[in-house]
Amino acid sequence: MGSDSSPNLPLIGTTVAEGYAHWSPELRKECDDNAYRGVLGQSLLKETDSSRIWETTLSPGERISVHRHVLDYFWICLTDGRVRQHTSDGTTREISYARGQTCHFRFSEGQYHLHDIKNIGDDVLSFLTVEMKDGANEPLQLP
Repeated sequence: MGSDSSPNLPLIGTTVAEGYAHWSPELRKECDDNAYRGVLGQSLLKETDSSRIWETTLSPGERISVHRHVLDYFWICLTDGRVRQHTSDGTTREISYARGQTCHFRFSEGQYHLHDIKNIGDDVLSFLTVEMKDGANEPLQLP
């Protein structure tokens, strides 16, 4: 999985890792319960045969619950911001974003990225995420 201007994030295999045993019971349960949740943002702006476009705007302290990426995708940060992210391999990281920053991800068959995001900055954080449906994995079903 590559990155344009953001740290590389771990790719997790085909099962949820046991590395998050040190997290709270609530967060562990959310990781397990949402292991196949394909809702990546707050709003699905558009879906076509070839893509899905998601919008997310997080106020300070607001969080997107655990979700799973399986499709090749990229995001574009629309504002500066800072987040805390938990991934299913047990990693917790804090990441700073700059307006205009982008990051592209590619997945081989069976690969995925399972994580949450919480705005830990003082300002609203906003970004767009675009999934491409023509990659190695089938799109997850949306509710």
